[in-house]
Amino acid sequence: MAMGKYSRVDGKKSSSYGLTITIVLIVSLCLVGTWMFTSSWSASDDSASASYSPSDTSKDVESVTKNEFKKEEGDVKKEETENNQVKTDPEESSGEERKENDEKTEVVEERKENDESRGDGDGEKEKIVKEVESESEESKEKVVKEAESETDEAKEKEKTQLEESTEENKSEDGNNGTTDEKPEEKTEENASETEESTEKSNKEVFPAGDQAEITKETSTKDGSWSTQLVESQNEKKAQQSKDQSSYEWKTCNVTAGPDYIPCLDNLQVIKKLQSTMHYEHRERHCPEESPRCLVSLPDGYKRSIKWPTSRAKIWYNNVPHTKLAAIKGHQNWVKMSGEHLTFPGGGTQFVNGALHYIDFIQESYPAIAWGNRTRVILDVGCGVASFGGFLFERDVLALSFAPKDEHEAQVQFALERGIPAMLNVMGTKRLPFPGSVFDLIHCARCRVPWHIEGGKLLLELNRALRPGGFFVWSATPVYRKNEEDSGIWKAMSELTKAMCWKLVTIKKDKLNEVGAAIYQKPTTNECYNKRPQNDPPLCKDSDDQNAAWNVPLEACMHKVTEDSSKRGAAWPNMWPERLETAPEWLDSQEGVYGKPAPEDFAADQEKWKTVVSKSYVDGMGIDWSNVRNVMDMRAVYGGFAAALKDLKLWVMNVVPVDAPDTLPVIYERGLFGIYHDWCESFNTYPRTYDLLHADHLFSTLRKRCNLESVMAEVDRILRPEGTFIIRDDMETIGEVEKMVKSMKWEVKITQSKDSEGLLSIKKSWWRPTQTETIKSAIA
Repeated sequence: MAMGKYSRVDGKKSSSYGLTITIVLIVSLCLVGTWMFTSSWSASDDSASASYSPSDTSKDVESVTKNEFKKEEGDVKKEETENNQVKTDPEESSGEERKENDEKTEVVEERKENDESRGDGDGEKEKIVKEVESESEESKEKVVKEAESETDEAKEKEKTQLEESTEENKSEDGNNGTTDEKPEEKTEENASETEESTEKSNKEVFPAGDQAEITKETSTKDGSWSTQLVESQNEKKAQQSKDQSSYEWKTCNVTAGPDYIPCLDNLQVIKKLQSTMHYEHRERHCPEESPRCLVSLPDGYKRSIKWPTSRAKIWYNNVPHTKLAAIKGHQNWVKMSGEHLTFPGGGTQFVNGALHYIDFIQESYPAIAWGNRTRVILDVGCGVASFGGFLFERDVLALSFAPKDEHEAQVQFALERGIPAMLNVMGTKRLPFPGSVFDLIHCARCRVPWHIEGGKLLLELNRALRPGGFFVWSATPVYRKNEEDSGIWKAMSELTKAMCWKLVTIKKDKLNEVGAAIYQKPTTNECYNKRPQNDPPLCKDSDDQNAAWNVPLEACMHKVTEDSSKRGAAWPNMWPERLETAPEWLDSQEGVYGKPAPEDFAADQEKWKTVVSKSYVDGMGIDWSNVRNVMDMRAVYGGFAAALKDLKLWVMNVVPVDAPDTLPVIYERGLFGIYHDWCESFNTYPRTYDLLHADHLFSTLRKRCNLESVMAEVDRILRPEGTFIIRDDMETIGEVEKMVKSMKWEVKITQSKDSEGLLSIKKSWWRPTQTETIKSAIA
């Protein structure tokens, strides 16, 4: 019994004891687990977001993936925000980071509890995690690629716009260059790089998107390879962007000293000429490389005397030559008078003054009609150009020329006096004028053997003379009867008859005891067709009478134009109506600026009237009383010269040889001019012009000439304190401004509008102290 009683009590005690043991064990396990969890978390806290246990469940994976995607979205949005330069609140940002960390902690704790209660395969879980990580990375790359794609699309669009603008610029600038630089948006990060790559465009001040240096080459991927064209362009840019300190000017050391004319003083070439029989030594022989040195000033040089006083006297120190005064003083060419050289107004054929002689010609044949029918004339072998100097009194423009010969400085005297003149010779080449442009050609004892070699030289005058124009020959064969003169007269009579020139009169001037023969060129081809012999021969139909730059002379005659729609068929309007009237033969032609030629002509005329009256005359501070000799270096229709007609000055209109040939239009207006290549020196003495005008000339010259040489030539022919006006694109204006400042010139006015600029500059008296020897000009 007792055993049974105790047995029952012992059984109850064992059940209570087991429960207690179980509770203790659970508490112990919880404590141990908590300790292990705490140790494990503290060790892996920094890498919890990147490392996962192999026992992660699908729920764990979904939680982690969700958080990762949130992070990636945040990263992408953050990048987009940075690209758009939007600032983020730092407190808000740190709060988001704490939230993400809390979420990761909860996921890890949940994962650990599941690890203890589940026994899923480690390999399968690892595979699932990797797949999700892979999908996460792919999603990230997809988002980034989409953002990059949008950026590339924008870049491609900008590049295309620049390419289109480049195509448009090529037609204006002739820039066929390429570059491998990729166009970029102008953000703060790449602003400096963009500024460097578009430096030239900024200088040109083109409208937005109009950048000539970005071309189709940017659409290709050259990698790290450059191109020769890009390298060459970059070097050109570097050279062109030189600051003023990099221009090193020197004074020319030459035999001619202050009278140096590069294309006429190439002594090394002249010495090697095989013949000088046809005055080859007086023709142009330009050095291979145009000089970049500055011509010196004569000792005691002063600012030229103003017109009209200058017609009668000039400073001796400005043209210190006395030979002509010694040998021609008795003919009233020039005389010495203290510090001046004086000009009584005489000449070999008009000792008693040019005005009397001018009136004598008019009285000899009234149809000449000075200043009405006859406006533009050519004076051959001009001496000191008193004939042309006094024709201004009759409203006539005379362009006088003579060679640089033993008649020392005759053309220099003329230009110093303020009379139009240039250096040239009747030699082996055509004169630099179009055909059929002069109303009258004059020769007073000009020492040209017209009758020899089939009359080649007289046939050149026939080319330049307008149909119906006059040739006035005042020379000893006309009025002397000795054997030599009689022989020349006979030869000239036969030649002029064969040329169909009509001898309209021979008159003798009793006061000066000289005579003059006046001939007239035919206005039709009737006489040419009736000649018994084709001698002198007619030129071939393919021979262009307007081609005159470095063209050899030919002993032939051009037919007269009889088609009323072409130039030369009719005499121009009387002066001054012809100045502002578009020639009728322009009706069928297209103008230089793209409109029908008459509209172009009218627009050009109105443009220069406005510019000259509202800007040049009153707005630039130019003392026009000191301006007499003017040159328009790129004349087009002569609108600039026409706008100055009321001022007491004359304009040499230059049509560059690579520009549209508009010189015949200028002559038709009653003005004169010449062809010239500005990569070479001009046929004039130094210091002969008071004002030079260059309208969009230098931007065309820079494509084939060295602008330093051109500026050295500008310095050579412009007088000290003379004015240089240049209009051009802003890049060219900037370069010229640097050069003139380096020569100590004074920039009086700088103006710009859109992509165009203007400079008005005053030349200084400065001459460099260092010298440069020009070997070709040393005797």
